[in-house]
Amino acid sequence: MAKNLLEQLREVTVVVADTGDIQAIEKYKPQDATTNPSLITAAAQMPQYQGIVDDTLKGARATLGADAAPAQVVSLAFDRLAVSFGLKILEIIPGRVSTEVDARLSYDTEATIAKGRDLIAQYEANGVSRERILIKIAATWEGIQAAAVLEKEGIHCNLTLLFGLHQAIACAENGITLISPFVGRILDWYKKDTGRDSYAPAEDPGVLSVTQVYNYYKKFGYKTEVMGASFRNIGEITELAGSDLLTIAPSLLGELQATEGELPRKLDPEVAKTQDIEKLSMDKDTFDKMHAENRMATEKLSEGIAGFTTALETLEKLLAERLQTLEA
Repeated sequence: MAKNLLEQLREVTVVVADTGDIQAIEKYKPQDATTNPSLITAAAQMPQYQGIVDDTLKGARATLGADAAPAQVVSLAFDRLAVSFGLKILEIIPGRVSTEVDARLSYDTEATIAKGRDLIAQYEANGVSRERILIKIAATWEGIQAAAVLEKEGIHCNLTLLFGLHQAIACAENGITLISPFVGRILDWYKKDTGRDSYAPAEDPGVLSVTQVYNYYKKFGYKTEVMGASFRNIGEITELAGSDLLTIAPSLLGELQATEGELPRKLDPEVAKTQDIEKLSMDKDTFDKMHAENRMATEKLSEGIAGFTTALETLEKLLAERLQTLEA
């Protein structure tokens, strides 16, 4: 019997579910799972997960006591909710879950370090080893420096909102466990900037960007894993078959599962090692210069942080309203 594309992809790439929807994770049985503020906010509004939200709010109230102001309760519940979802996800998957640091801290190294430690402490207090957690941090220069400190403490990090080679090199040179270059968001930018309706998968700017990063890492023997993220179609995914990991939304996992055909490996470490690639050294001045020259990376990083911030503000409002209902 012919294998579908998802089965073939799993033979060359670790498949990760990009969702906070626990039922979708149960359905597709990925190795790992990633969440972000937008996904957690969406999941928190689904009726089937009301219990997780309510239990988190009640737990925060119990910790702070009856005299604590509602705003304090919401703040603590907000800090705990992503971990609450992460704990549920870890009951299903065999691998790791990514849990994101508050995007509003993206340019604050010390605050990001403190939040990363706090998230790990919450997981460990619930009996989960730090080996099963990736702390997700935006790939600003400040975020990368924070991740470098956390990595030295055995806290593994996933650097997200990654759009340029300069971000990827800085992550690799700082010993970061994993990066999540955003394929679809890069495509979105180029379509808008050029006025083109579409790109063939092999010419997709997001695919080309991740391929460049993958080849650079394998050429120079970096251990940092490459996990393509933010896909718009299955063509982008099949063009990156062979990447260390790919994190894929449930709708596209379903499309891959329903599609038969040959899936050739496109990314290969042995092929990468034969390529003629210039090695760059990355300090803050070089990073800032390359970032400023990359209009797409500059705009998408800023836009991504703003988008996650909006999602977090929506989540805080949702938690405040739910607490009011619970305590009425």
